[in-house]
Amino acid sequence: MANTLPGTPPSPSAKRPEFRNINALTDLPNYRLPAAGIVSILHRISGFVLFLLMPFVIWLFDVSITSEISYESFRSAFLAGLGFLPAWFVKLVTLGLIWSYLHHFVAGVRHLWMDMTHSVSLAQGKSSAVATLVISVVLTALLGAKLFGLF
Repeated sequence: MANTLPGTPPSPSAKRPEFRNINALTDLPNYRLPAAGIVSILHRISGFVLFLLMPFVIWLFDVSITSEISYESFRSAFLAGLGFLPAWFVKLVTLGLIWSYLHHFVAGVRHLWMDMTHSVSLAQGKSSAVATLVISVVLTALLGAKLFGLF
């Protein structure tokens, strides 16, 4: 009982926590992050990508609404390229922007739903994280197929 009093050191036979240094080359490839952790990291990455591509979005919006001539140059960027950038690269950057927006939006709705309903169980967190990943990837694939002219 003497070891349970505040301020007394634990007995030498007590199990102490083990702190390890994590080697990025050997430990991280074997580490399995849960689905909610993946969604959280991707939510931050998608927010950063949206911030980073904001000048591109503003340019797209400006060129698309200024005049009919500028709208045609906007369309030609997706058909013939933009300066030294080929059209497939412009479409790929746009697809990254589409994914960033959709994932950030769906993950944000997930967080709002969890905040409003106070549903923070492990099972609900995992299922909503998986749903977030699936919804954002499916919507991105559909819009990407339209962007690249598959339908």
